[in-house]
Amino acid sequence: MSIFGEKLMGSRGAQKLSAAAFVAVSLSSAIASICVPYPAAAADCSALAAPELDWSDCSKSKIMIPSSELEGANLHSTNFSGTDLSKSDLKTANLVQANLVRASLAGADAEKANFSEVEAYRCNFADISAVGASFTNAELQRANFRGAKLTGASFEKAELGRADFDQAVLTGVRFSLADLSRADLSQATFEGPLVFDRAFMFLTRIEGLDLSAAQGLEQRQIDLACGDAKTKLPAGLKTPSSWPCPADVPD
Repeated sequence: MSIFGEKLMGSRGAQKLSAAAFVAVSLSSAIASICVPYPAAAADCSALAAPELDWSDCSKSKIMIPSSELEGANLHSTNFSGTDLSKSDLKTANLVQANLVRASLAGADAEKANFSEVEAYRCNFADISAVGASFTNAELQRANFRGAKLTGASFEKAELGRADFDQAVLTGVRFSLADLSRADLSQATFEGPLVFDRAFMFLTRIEGLDLSAAQGLEQRQIDLACGDAKTKLPAGLKTPSSWPCPADVPD
């Protein structure tokens, strides 16, 4: 073969290799673009309230937005301190770690909403419908749950010091490992058992309640709580000699 022929063959071989390399690089880029996810959309803090919106980490403090349509919204770590959310639709909303200090959710519909780890000192939950909602690990000291519908809700590991459950519906509620110090359950209504497994019940008001079907109650919890002659206890537990307790003095 002539020198010219060898050069021609070498040139064609190089072209084939270059074409193959180009195809390989293009294919790799295409695969990478498919496999690498796009960055998650950032929360739009300027958006008006709407179902399924994303207000995560936004500041919505001390504003009046009652009757807001926020079903399924992402409200993770949103600051609602001092905000009026009364009568809002919060069904299935994600409020994990939200700030609800002194906020009002009175009359809201929060069925199956997630309030886990919220800070809700003195939050007004009066007349809320929070059936099946989670308040796990929530800070709920002095929260107002008067008239709330809480069937099937979980308050496991929640801080409920001095929380008020006057006329609240507590059927199927779980208070496992919750701090119920000075909480008032005495006028709550429920059917079937409540769960108090390892709950701290220092001066918890349980006067007049039928707790005969309660689960997880132990004598040491009853000895700390405040009942009366009308309080019914599970079999094997005894009425403490310290009952009834003096009236609780607000501070």
